[in-house]
Amino acid sequence: MAKYAILTDLNRCVGCMSCMVSCKVINDVPIGNYWNKMLRIGPYRRSDYQTPNDVDMYYLCVQCQHCENPKCIDVCPTGASHKLEDGTVQIDKSKCIGCQFCAMACPYGVRYLNEEQRVVEKCTLCEQLTAQGGLPQCVAQCGGRARFFGDLEKGIDSFEAPRNAYQADRENGDFSYDQLFTGNRITFGEMAEEYNPDTDVHHLPNAGNDPNFVYVLRGREWKGEE
Repeated sequence: MAKYAILTDLNRCVGCMSCMVSCKVINDVPIGNYWNKMLRIGPYRRSDYQTPNDVDMYYLCVQCQHCENPKCIDVCPTGASHKLEDGTVQIDKSKCIGCQFCAMACPYGVRYLNEEQRVVEKCTLCEQLTAQGGLPQCVAQCGGRARFFGDLEKGIDSFEAPRNAYQADRENGDFSYDQLFTGNRITFGEMAEEYNPDTDVHHLPNAGNDPNFVYVLRGREWKGEE
């Protein structure tokens, strides 16, 4: 059984928010709501702080972590929140009654009530794309090549991102989505700077839900537990 997730190389992320914008566009996320949020961590003093120059800062993207033991599913009274065979946590809107128990149970605050439809929404890991062998939109649109998508069962070095940016068709202005569905990709193992799997690989705080998304941060203090 697969266990799909996203890896973010925080040393490469420049905080451009392309992941946030592209996610809202392709998934028609209402104004004022987000399936992923870009947080600025810092500036903060390094542990070896001596002068005002001894500070660090990085960006942290927070979204549904598609947890191994999601509490949102445990509290859902209708079975609307459920898990697929690929390990992703999804919402069946036809069963959702908008009670928001799942939103209250989520330790990361990444679910919200769609006021118009009266159903809860969140990141689906672009299931409409990944089910066809594609990449989530936030991964495909990451200009810094900081985000990678893959199966945790195969190891994080196998996670993939497009090798090149989208190619515009200059005749009609359309964009080619070839790299969402073709093999023209690069793996995290191919392009990543050296990292220590024991000290540089992180997850958001575990409240018993076992978050699956992975963050790699080298040479800086991880603040994701705060």
